[in-house]
Amino acid sequence: MQAKIRALLKERNAIMLAHNYQPPEIQDLADMCGDSLELSIRAGDTDAEVIVFCGVHFMAETASIISPDKTVLLPRLDAGCLMADMIDAESLAAKKASLPPMPVVIYVNSTAEVKALSTICCTSANVVKVVNSLPEQEMLLAPDRNLAMYAASKTDKKIHVWDGYCPTHEWLTVSDVEKAKADHPEAIFMAHPECRPGVLALADEVESTSGMLRYARQSTHEAFIVGTEIGMLHPIQKQNPDKIFYPASKKMICRNMKRIGLTDVAACLENMSGQVKVPEDIRIPALSAVKRMVDLSR
Repeated sequence: MQAKIRALLKERNAIMLAHNYQPPEIQDLADMCGDSLELSIRAGDTDAEVIVFCGVHFMAETASIISPDKTVLLPRLDAGCLMADMIDAESLAAKKASLPPMPVVIYVNSTAEVKALSTICCTSANVVKVVNSLPEQEMLLAPDRNLAMYAASKTDKKIHVWDGYCPTHEWLTVSDVEKAKADHPEAIFMAHPECRPGVLALADEVESTSGMLRYARQSTHEAFIVGTEIGMLHPIQKQNPDKIFYPASKKMICRNMKRIGLTDVAACLENMSGQVKVPEDIRIPALSAVKRMVDLSR
């Protein structure tokens, strides 16, 4: 199956991307692994005509926003994101109308339609930088309430919070972390900013997935508790074979991130199925918000 997929990728002039939460066999076969925005940007810089995005729907949309000239395939169109489903363009427009004029900062874990209504996008890695880059002292940050509260704790600006969340990160409780720290007292606890405030208060480091990889690689510590979706254990252990990584909780499994298998990848390449294409009237304003963030990060 791996050989078949590699042959199909070559035949289609395609590149295979895998998010850090994907199953190990998907990550190991991918041309690039990483977080969603990083992958979309890197894939856009290649000569590939086809992008096979092994992740969830909003990630494939982001690739389409950045690379409208490429064909973007999502091997399983039913791989969605529960947090992205907690906000839509209609509800965001209503919320904006109910507030005084202010910037709207939208987490990349959202649909293209929602991004199109935003002032600027953010990631879990750059949310504080994005918030502080805006001249306004008041803004709406959506859809992740935990990310918004984390950003609010790092700035003196007023942040209006949307009541959305990632169920996988919400499952991690203070008692889970206390148990993990008691079981592994030698370990550094790294938490993703999508976790609850009480969990983040116990963290030695609050990092995005790319930040966790970088921190573990550069750190002199030898043991880590990883507070994010358990798929992250594969790439971080692979990059650091001489270090030890423990899951903060084994229940942190995103079912949508585990939907795609090798047979799905092969089928979408064979049939060119699962295409995700963002219409131009949505793509152009969404790209403006994404580009503003990327330009800031650069």
